[in-house]
Amino acid sequence: MADRWVESLSDRLSRMRLVAFDFDGTLSDSEMTVLLGEKKDVADRMADITERAMNDEISYAESLRERASLLDGLEAEEAEDAFGRVRLRPGAADLIARLRDAGHHVAILTGGFERGVEAALEREGVEVDTIVANRLPMKGGRLTGDVEGPLITGTKDDALESLAADLDVPLSRTIAVGDGANDLPMLEVAGLSVGYIPKDAVRPSCDVVVASMYRLGKVLEGYNVLRRSDEA
Repeated sequence: MADRWVESLSDRLSRMRLVAFDFDGTLSDSEMTVLLGEKKDVADRMADITERAMNDEISYAESLRERASLLDGLEAEEAEDAFGRVRLRPGAADLIARLRDAGHHVAILTGGFERGVEAALEREGVEVDTIVANRLPMKGGRLTGDVEGPLITGTKDDALESLAADLDVPLSRTIAVGDGANDLPMLEVAGLSVGYIPKDAVRPSCDVVVASMYRLGKVLEGYNVLRRSDEA
């Protein structure tokens, strides 16, 4: 992928200020649909559908609709309890805070659900600048089995490009971090693509691969996106 660069990669990234993260499998090791599925005893079916989608065996839109349909009738209180169990990975909150303190715009682009993202961030007392996520509609205090939002059939490259345009940031100054097949579009257009323990189908599209938030922080320090921790 080196032929994408015209000027020094380090020089380009040192000016970067838009960092987009996937959520499930990246910022969080919780799978929201599985947590929700446990409330209806369909977690194993949820996990199987998710794995097939992340390995690019079925489309993400198809997998999301299949998983949402299994939640038809789940009570709002049960759904809220599941969302409350979503957790950020160790070190994720600190990394987000460091990025924002450094003046970068931090976004979460996820096919997961807005309420689960918000709950995890609230628990850690950290904020991001933008969340693009889907939602599970309710009627009569229960989930309808439907799903709505911009990242069902919409793709993350479009979301990243739109956000970059709104912020007047060239794509060469964006970083995308993800792990699954639905992250491929944004990984392929971002200035720097980082795979977080990526699936086999995703790894070839990654400029860098990491396995912890600590390591991701060190990578960003190496590209002058963040100050080194011993200099802070």
